[in-house]
Amino acid sequence: MKFKQLVPSLLLTSVFVALLTTPAKSQEKLSIAVDKSTTSTDNRSSTQLATLGTKIPHVKSITEIKRLSEIKRPSQSAQTLLVQSPTPQNTPTTEIVQVTGVKANPTNKGLDLILQTSSGQQLQLLNRSAGKSFIVDIPSAQLRLPSGHGFIFRSKAPIAGVSEIIVTNFNANTIRVTVTAEAKLPTIELFDSPNEGLIFSVASTTPVAQQVQPSTQQPQVQQQQSQTQPSQPSSTGDEAIELVVRGEVDGYNRPDANTATRTDTPLRDIPQSIQVIPQEVLKDQQITRIEDAVRNVSGVTPTAGYGGSNGNYTIRGFYADNNLRNGFRDPSFVTFTDPANIERIEVLKGPASVLYGRIDPGGVVNYVTKKPLSDPYYAAQFDIGSYSFYRPAIDLSGPLTADKRLLYRLNVGYENAGSFRDYVNHETYIIAPVFTYKISDKTSLTLEAEYNKYNGTFDRGFTPDAVRLNLPRSRFLGEPGADYTREETRIGYILDHHFSNNWQIRNAFSAQIANDRAIGVTPSSVSEDGLINRTNQDVPDYARSYSLQTDLVGKFNTGSIQHQLLFGVELARDIFDYDFKLGSFPSIDPFNPVYGRTPISRVFDSDDSKDRAKTDTLGIYLQDQVTLLANLKLLVGGRYDIAQFNDKFTDLLANTQQLTNQQFDAFSPRFGLVYQPIQPISLYASYSRSFKPNTSSKTVNGALVEPERGTQYEVGVKAETLNGKLSGTLAYFDITKTNVATTDPSNPNFSITAGEVKSRGIELDIAGEILPGLNVIASYSHNDAFVSQDNSLPRGDRLIGAARNLASLWTTYKIQNGDLKGLGFGAGVFFVGDREAQLPNNVKLPSYLTTEATIFYQQKNWRFGLNFKNIFNTKYYKTQGYFVDAGAPFTVIGNISVNF
Repeated sequence: MKFKQLVPSLLLTSVFVALLTTPAKSQEKLSIAVDKSTTSTDNRSSTQLATLGTKIPHVKSITEIKRLSEIKRPSQSAQTLLVQSPTPQNTPTTEIVQVTGVKANPTNKGLDLILQTSSGQQLQLLNRSAGKSFIVDIPSAQLRLPSGHGFIFRSKAPIAGVSEIIVTNFNANTIRVTVTAEAKLPTIELFDSPNEGLIFSVASTTPVAQQVQPSTQQPQVQQQQSQTQPSQPSSTGDEAIELVVRGEVDGYNRPDANTATRTDTPLRDIPQSIQVIPQEVLKDQQITRIEDAVRNVSGVTPTAGYGGSNGNYTIRGFYADNNLRNGFRDPSFVTFTDPANIERIEVLKGPASVLYGRIDPGGVVNYVTKKPLSDPYYAAQFDIGSYSFYRPAIDLSGPLTADKRLLYRLNVGYENAGSFRDYVNHETYIIAPVFTYKISDKTSLTLEAEYNKYNGTFDRGFTPDAVRLNLPRSRFLGEPGADYTREETRIGYILDHHFSNNWQIRNAFSAQIANDRAIGVTPSSVSEDGLINRTNQDVPDYARSYSLQTDLVGKFNTGSIQHQLLFGVELARDIFDYDFKLGSFPSIDPFNPVYGRTPISRVFDSDDSKDRAKTDTLGIYLQDQVTLLANLKLLVGGRYDIAQFNDKFTDLLANTQQLTNQQFDAFSPRFGLVYQPIQPISLYASYSRSFKPNTSSKTVNGALVEPERGTQYEVGVKAETLNGKLSGTLAYFDITKTNVATTDPSNPNFSITAGEVKSRGIELDIAGEILPGLNVIASYSHNDAFVSQDNSLPRGDRLIGAARNLASLWTTYKIQNGDLKGLGFGAGVFFVGDREAQLPNNVKLPSYLTTEATIFYQQKNWRFGLNFKNIFNTKYYKTQGYFVDAGAPFTVIGNISVNF
């Protein structure tokens, strides 16, 4: 299909689906009823909560208002609200009301829970109460910060008799308020204030004087970019006293993510498997190498990094060599990511080309960085551990102006460590400032930058064979003095403007610049006398990645059908250059190594080869999230990419030069359906495609072979508990990648696209809170990734690094009450099945199981912890392309952190 026909065709498809769908019947809802006779000078009108499911007369305007303390509040118990309303249908709405903040203000009777909005009179309520939980759904509303990011408000034990209050986005268009009682439901009244919003007044079951002091009442707001403790209120009473809250993390379970749709969409409404690793997991597991965090996700195997730096991943059997950073592609496969500036990690499994273009079909990892906070936050931590490891870091944030329009955040970190490997060490630096300026209530501008540097011993491990797998894991087969340095600079901006509550535009730019140089000795083949041959190399390279993205997001209705439309354009340029210098070097005895006989050469007579590659990409994407019924949701979208690839490769030894100038285009669709038979269960099915150019394989006529194409079918079940604290995903997938380059039978020096590989399997992920203080994140996957067709590789050979079985279990418990309150401990196991180290399959890496544990003590503004990794000193290996690295033995890391 020609590009000019693409956009109209997709729009017509969306309209066609809307016209064919029968409008759902509307439902009786509870309107906010305002008693005109009760008025107050603080513009807060008392509203008695009638039995939900009953229609309340139209709201009349308020002319005279009494003070809140003068109002005779109705003795309306929440238990009278337990009449269940029918399943909600899609009532046509003209606008989604946005709740831009949540407050928990103490009063002399309990607290007021305030949902800040200027359109409170438009809101309607639906009862979902059950047991000891008062649950109210607010349709046609969305919880959203002024910057446009969704969040969750959670207050644990705010007053006597109430164990927890949660306000969250139940789905894309519904807010859920949950008040969980310790024994019986407290008295709850509803107020509407034009100046403040919708107010739930929650009464304590004991007098205020007998309640726990505010210092132990720790309301928590879970935001995408937050992690601190609340300050204490100065007093109590009817006056408006805002409990200043600076967002603690959302435990182990995060209900939404934007990687899958580029919008804030609940995970339960996405017809594709996506897992989120929140800040709490990174902290509890004491993640110092970012790739270790993804062990918690099914179907993902971490790999060793180039020369000893950050690793990458195989996802559903395919090597994922391009990660994302806030939705932008990293510039190259050797990108270094420091966890100091990472808020959470989102793993989208399956093809992601529908939104991100040139990506393998297994999936993609998106690192979401920390953003500024609206209240002062200052944190520092220090880690110390085995093998001379130490790591200090600071995290500062808050407003720079009194009106809180200009916010900042600064993360700075340093790491220095030896290694269990002989003669190996490294150090890293990171500084990451971010500024957000709220130009108006509807417009914000975020400027962010990051500089990090990695300097360490260049360590490629070894090429795998049975002999070297039996060497001590400390054995270094390179040469002391080998050096690998990488510097990365990232700068960018995000301009976000809301035209209305339903329409917004987001323009973002990212420039990522990376320079590295590897000078060292690389082990290669084994000679006849059992020695390992080695080569001396000097490989400087640099990568440049520039991307400009513009997204238009809008919500509208066609009859009773709700739409959330995304239209976007991306312009990108990726540049990758390297010079390859290679020389001979003395071999080494792997069982009795002798180092230093020949110095590492840093001066070569000439380069062996040079490569200069540039790719320009134009991507246009369109997506519609369609709510056909309250429990039936359709996702349809596609992206059209035009990629211009230019390459100049020079072989200096052969004195030849190859020039490539070729254009590719591809359309990558995605279709998915979610059906929710009951609220906690989502059944889904989806179809999606991917594409990725073959930039290193040429046909006999000198042209690059056609891009690889991936096709996936996925079905699954997503479930969550009624309180939303524990969720799980069970998925089955079948992926076929075609146009894989394979040897041309007529000329083995060239390639044709006759190859094919397949990957199919089942995955299970569970994350969240089982009981108060008891968190768990667990996964299991069975994956069969193999060569299904090739001219040179045996059919049935498994793909490199693709474990057939993966499993993980990590759980922590923190004591909630008593003298030991704040003491916590946890443990976990991580299993990786056997993997192939080569194609053809000649060397198999054995399976392994590692065990970890932690103990920590946390108080209001400080935390101390110990983490024990690989407790039983298991010997294991990770793949590193066609090389293999040994995994770390038993290590201990201690951590102390403070924040205020």
